[in-house]
Amino acid sequence: MKITDLLTRETIVLSMKGADKKGAIEELINQLDKAGKLTNPVDFKKAIFAREAQSTTGIGEGIAIPHAKTTAVKAPAIAFGKSENGIDFQSLDNSPAHLFFMIAAPDGANDTHLAALARLSGLLMNEEVRRLLLAANSEDEILAIINQHDQEDEEQAVEAIPTGGQSVVAVTACPTGIAHTYMAADALKAKAGEMGIAIKVETNGSGGVKNALTKEDIKNATAVIIAADTKVDTNRFIGKHVIQVPVAAGIRRPQELIEKAVNQDAPIFRGDGSKTGGASEEGTAKKSYFYKHLMNGVSNMLPFVVGGGILIAISFMFGILSANPDDPSYNEFAAALMTIGGGNAFGLMIPVLAGFIAMSIADRPGFAPGMVAGLMAATGGAGFLGGLIAGFLAGYIVLLLKKAFSGLPSSLEGIKPVLLYPLFGIFFTGIIMLYVVMDPVTALNAGLSNWLNGLGTGNLVLMGVILAGMMAVDMGGPINKAAFTFGIAMIDAGNFAPHAAIMAGGMVPPLGIALATTIFKNKFTKAEKDAGKTNYIMGATFITEGAIPFAAADPMRVLPAAIIGSAVAGGLTAMFKIGLPAPHGGIFVTWIIEGNPFLYLLAIVVGSLVTALILGLWKKPVQV
Repeated sequence: MKITDLLTRETIVLSMKGADKKGAIEELINQLDKAGKLTNPVDFKKAIFAREAQSTTGIGEGIAIPHAKTTAVKAPAIAFGKSENGIDFQSLDNSPAHLFFMIAAPDGANDTHLAALARLSGLLMNEEVRRLLLAANSEDEILAIINQHDQEDEEQAVEAIPTGGQSVVAVTACPTGIAHTYMAADALKAKAGEMGIAIKVETNGSGGVKNALTKEDIKNATAVIIAADTKVDTNRFIGKHVIQVPVAAGIRRPQELIEKAVNQDAPIFRGDGSKTGGASEEGTAKKSYFYKHLMNGVSNMLPFVVGGGILIAISFMFGILSANPDDPSYNEFAAALMTIGGGNAFGLMIPVLAGFIAMSIADRPGFAPGMVAGLMAATGGAGFLGGLIAGFLAGYIVLLLKKAFSGLPSSLEGIKPVLLYPLFGIFFTGIIMLYVVMDPVTALNAGLSNWLNGLGTGNLVLMGVILAGMMAVDMGGPINKAAFTFGIAMIDAGNFAPHAAIMAGGMVPPLGIALATTIFKNKFTKAEKDAGKTNYIMGATFITEGAIPFAAADPMRVLPAAIIGSAVAGGLTAMFKIGLPAPHGGIFVTWIIEGNPFLYLLAIVVGSLVTALILGLWKKPVQV
């Protein structure tokens, strides 16, 4: 299939009218919809913006490739748009985007469709193609340029990495697997060719793994580059120098990565989370393996926390004790909400946390022992901390079992995952939880709860300041998640004050930025002011990540302003003795707080104003 089977005259916009990122995306979506390529343009738009929230698809060099793979697409298609003046697309090199390719892939896209989409991504790395497209004046001219350079390659036939000499292997992968994966691969191959370095690149795209690295390839390579924003099988790289970076780095900095690989300026991957020698890893690789396993558990637990927490909050609208049949305020619907949200969704919270931590460590065989141990922690009083211990314990016990059973005959290989791992994994993890972990952790939880309840006002205020400030440090990153996770643990332990400060701290950055764009209009661009409006909604619904684009563009001003404002709000909530029994934030749960709700809202407003004033007074006026 050729690219022009997907890119047609009906999906081309020669002169885009959109003045900002949102407008450009909507214009291209409308073009696809008019061409009959979408079943639901609203859902497709949501999918496009969800992809943008992960990382910008403005790849630099004046190009943007917004894309999504969703059931809202009727037929695979590509929309092309050209902007003479350029549009701020928050590109990786901060340059305005002039050429836009919107990729629409249905969930059932076949290999031929995906291959064409992959070729388009690689085609745009060609400087000559970009120059010709910018100069094109008609739809037919654009299609002719694409056709001229579109070559339907056979399956990549890359020779094995040679023994001796300088050589590199690489893996590229992005969340959707239809654009950045292949652009990073082409950028690395092109640059390696210029440098005279032998390279083989494995792509982990929507169509599956292509050009897979063999054991011999890896053995002969000087080093490994992993440019990926999704999970990649790394156990095959044990003993090699491994560079791990986001997929965007593969597109933007291929020469730097190849030079580091050739010089072996990277840690040796040990497979157990430990590394020796070389420089520190970059990007996502800076996170420790402990953090990776923890976040795998937390991210899978959060839907239970959010969904269950909001259902609990709604049940509280009928009265704090309305789910209790023995209370005069009893309401049958409130009791149903509490059963669903508290008894079931919340009941699964700790087992899911432990199960996915164990699965991150030991793959699928770790899941069952982790779930069982997590359930023991939840029902036995060990709580959130017990669940964390259960997950790591189960994961590493299963790893030990894998080593212990590695010497069994190959004829028994099939019974390991269905019999040996679950049987012995659940048994050993359960025994250690029952006789070693449960009692000390339960006692520790009780002691921590008593300590928090006994804190004086001054100490509570300091805790509120620290926890709320942490929410603004990296806005959804590890520090933010650490504070949020602590708040959930405290709710589980029966202390609601920490999470009230955490919720306030998480709401302030987007709200403060929104206020700043409203009050100090001359300090922000039109695109920033438009984004500021959406931050009112994000802040009100406890989505701290709404502040990230502003922090990325001007970290030296935005981060201090956000941290100070959040810390003020957290300190005030503690001073006002506010508690929050629901493990979520935003306007959904303000009516069920413990304490004066107006003082709580005042704390959030004051913190937001502090952020807005610091940011607005510190920033310089925009030069028109």
